[in-house]
Amino acid sequence: MTSMRRRLLILVAAVLVLAGVGTGVVLHAAARADRANKPQAGGPTVDSGRLTLDQKSRLTFVNQASGPHRTAVASVPSTDPEAKRTATDLKCARFYAAAGTGVCLQSTTGVLKQSNRALLLDSNLRTRHTYALAGTPSRARVSPSGRFVAWTVFVSGESYSSAFFSTRTSVLDTRTMKLTPSLETFSIVKDGKPYHASDINFWGVTFAHDDDTFYATLNTANKTYLVRGSLSQHKVTTLIENVECPSLSPDETRVAFKKRILSRTDLWHEYVLDLKTLKETPLAERHSVDDQATWLDNKTVAYALPSQGNVGSTDLWSTPANGTGTPRKLIPGASSPAPL
Repeated sequence: MTSMRRRLLILVAAVLVLAGVGTGVVLHAAARADRANKPQAGGPTVDSGRLTLDQKSRLTFVNQASGPHRTAVASVPSTDPEAKRTATDLKCARFYAAAGTGVCLQSTTGVLKQSNRALLLDSNLRTRHTYALAGTPSRARVSPSGRFVAWTVFVSGESYSSAFFSTRTSVLDTRTMKLTPSLETFSIVKDGKPYHASDINFWGVTFAHDDDTFYATLNTANKTYLVRGSLSQHKVTTLIENVECPSLSPDETRVAFKKRILSRTDLWHEYVLDLKTLKETPLAERHSVDDQATWLDNKTVAYALPSQGNVGSTDLWSTPANGTGTPRKLIPGASSPAPL
């Protein structure tokens, strides 16, 4: 056998192997999607319907229940979260809305490439603008006025428990359509002094009512900090250590956050921080919460926990914000809560 013929046979064999692998990946993904699209016996009732973001007394979320409406933005009455779900045609990995403005982070996984984008939505869930994302969707928030939108993506790594990960957090002014691609361009004051480092990451933005103040997580030198920021001054200041994914209460006196309970582990407990005294109150939830909590009102926070027996799905839970009471399952098969 000649050298040329041998190389040709090797090349043909390699192509066939790769084709087989690719076909296997596609068939496996199709099988998983088929299972996800089949309604689960005894699951929640989900019907197609219309949702507008200027509706009142509705709780929106991303539907995680198996069936054709999986990952669709859905809603239930705030006073009756066990009611029949109304699902829209919009599908998101992460979603949030306030004051008639919404943001939907989408992620489409292909055989060779993952496509990620952010959709800026009007009150009728129509896309006003689309932005390419640099990585996998992680967090999304809209300011109380609807003027500012923030999102966080994983640029490398797949979770906050990964040994090595980096994030990118962007902020969009929906009035001027000016995009700040990364909060890493903001100046940092740490312990009262200007701070510079090459390992800075931000995530988990939450906005105040004044359309200037925000809070977020700053990660540097293997430590996390709660920072208070100013959009107009392009500046953040550290407040306290070991705070991740803050969420500002409606009365702006407290921040709900997840606190790592063991260094370099993926175990977090949910706390509430009094912004005036910096006193931390542990909440009644004892499971590890890897989520950015949402305040349903000034007394209650909601968050997602993995569903038992349903890999890849989450349930929404709620618990009192003062550390008393008992957590309760709010909506099974759901994530990304946003009260309207």
